[in-house]
Amino acid sequence: MIRTRAFSLIELVIVIVIIGVISAIAIPRLTRGATQSQAVALKANLAVMRNAIEQYRAEHEGRFPDDKSTVAGQLTMYTKTDGTDANPVPDVASGRIYGPYLRAIPSLPVGSRKGTTGFGDTPPGSVDVGWFYNGTTGKIWAALDLDEQDVSGTPWSMY
Repeated sequence: MIRTRAFSLIELVIVIVIIGVISAIAIPRLTRGATQSQAVALKANLAVMRNAIEQYRAEHEGRFPDDKSTVAGQLTMYTKTDGTDANPVPDVASGRIYGPYLRAIPSLPVGSRKGTTGFGDTPPGSVDVGWFYNGTTGKIWAALDLDEQDVSGTPWSMY
């Protein structure tokens, strides 16, 4: 008589139950880690842009980039001391030697406007706006509603 080796139905059920328990523990932790990485990405993008705005201010006689319509050009191109004549090419003769402070404006990494890079000045903004910017104070923040929050309940727009 030849005996074949195989798993019994009970052994298979036990293995499936063990896999289910491990999954029930691991999946929520992985999801929370992904959400926390979004918060880290948002904080990093804001830190980079805030640093660029401060560098701009230091080189432009204490002035912040002007407003939502010109801030992207003033941070990503060469400008004169007064912040005008934004151009991707420097020109020593004309005084266009300051900048650029960013290679590109980072996109919003979270929320309903994820992936957008545009600038607005105050809420509510249009749907293509990723960042709110105040040219008077130099403050920049995520263009998201207060109900869009991280896992701890802090609104993304309060970072």
